[in-house]
Amino acid sequence: MFSRFKTPAAGAAKPAAKMVPVGAAQAAPAPVAAKAPAPAAAKPLPRNPAEAAVADKERKRKERLQDLKVELHKRLLEDLNLAALEKASEGQLKSEIAAISAEALDDMAVVLSGPDRATLNQELYDEVMGLGPLEPLLKDDTISDILVNGPQRIFVERGGKLQLSDVTFKDERHLLRIIDKIVSAVGRRVDESNPYCDARLADGSRFNCMVPPVAVDGSLVSIRKFKKDKLAIKDLVAFGAFTEEMALYLEAAVSTRLNVIVSGGTGSGKTTTLNALSSFIDNTERVLTIEDTAELQLQQIHVGRMESRPANVEGKGAVTQRDCLRNALRMRPDRIIVGETRGEEVIDMLQAMNTGHDGSMTTIHANNPRDGISRLENMVAMAGIDMPLKAMRSQISSAVNLIVQASRLQDGSRRMTSITEITGMEGEVISMQEIFRYERLGLAPDGKIIGRFNATGVRSHYSDRFKQWGFHLPPSIYEPIA
Repeated sequence: MFSRFKTPAAGAAKPAAKMVPVGAAQAAPAPVAAKAPAPAAAKPLPRNPAEAAVADKERKRKERLQDLKVELHKRLLEDLNLAALEKASEGQLKSEIAAISAEALDDMAVVLSGPDRATLNQELYDEVMGLGPLEPLLKDDTISDILVNGPQRIFVERGGKLQLSDVTFKDERHLLRIIDKIVSAVGRRVDESNPYCDARLADGSRFNCMVPPVAVDGSLVSIRKFKKDKLAIKDLVAFGAFTEEMALYLEAAVSTRLNVIVSGGTGSGKTTTLNALSSFIDNTERVLTIEDTAELQLQQIHVGRMESRPANVEGKGAVTQRDCLRNALRMRPDRIIVGETRGEEVIDMLQAMNTGHDGSMTTIHANNPRDGISRLENMVAMAGIDMPLKAMRSQISSAVNLIVQASRLQDGSRRMTSITEITGMEGEVISMQEIFRYERLGLAPDGKIIGRFNATGVRSHYSDRFKQWGFHLPPSIYEPIA
């Protein structure tokens, strides 16, 4: 299956650099050379000379393996039959990489231990078929976000907390090569003239990058990992995100086709909440989803998914969320779900909610329900719609029925901190009433927040609607804890 040969690109002196966008490759070396020592200096010093010696020995071992990996990667590009890679199985490819690696190490008179050799072969496989140093992080199910601040500082989020990983790239050029591999797979590019890009990895993870010269200290990469297993309502209740009473209320709200907005900050769990709420949608309904990066995992039978598209190199061919939303209105949807509303598409979203597409849902960035309403007003204003404030608020109050507030607390936990109904207008002010809230009671010695979910004692404005649709919620769910 494999035949060893040299191609013009692979036989060049620096094959890795060939994969990097020209502008980015020229801009990268200066900041990297200046900033490379910083991460090592930032690490705490060992407490005694013995620890210092062990740490120094481990550092040199890793540097040696990195240098070997760069050299062996060059040889792999020269010797592997790249055209046959797609047809080869994982076992065949790993076997061929191990053979080429062993031959190269013999030529260089380098002796490695069994574990180091296995690590090196796996990293070479990741370089050829995957995303290099990022592969182990992408495979780690405990990690939700990967944040790269230059080649030497890669942070991960576990359990809502950021921590510095021990994964590094060889240098800025290595990082740029992996970035170029990701964006070129989706037909995009990054360089000096176009220094940032949004993309989606093969597994559905959301990817964003920004390269020098805009990224001053080295390329910046952010990956929001795609969760293969969709969390159901019962899972979120078990995790303590909200209570069974709140879930009962939300089931009635979604099933009776209230228009819902999930509000929250970055990383607060908006998309997870939206996915969970969508589980209450009946299979007989036609649902259309519109997103910038497809992340929603709806389980209904009749789902049409749409994704916006940026402009090409010539500045043409862009398809915005608003374009998708306008077209969706002509596709006989029962419900429309917009992954995130953050621009002029808010006009079409509100109109859809007001014109027979009850039960539509979206997310917005806001810190609390009242701020969420203000954010909607601001988006309408920024869309260039000249509308009196009272008319704008009347449009919002008649379109939106419910705001679900998701928050990430300082201990890393995610909670549904408020469920608030919009009940209409009082003069020029949108009237709202909170049904459930999360009350913080204190802080545990380990830094965990102590709190509880509680009803406010206010009966739902939509109780009669719930009964008409066959949802008879017990009055006790609205009773606050004494």
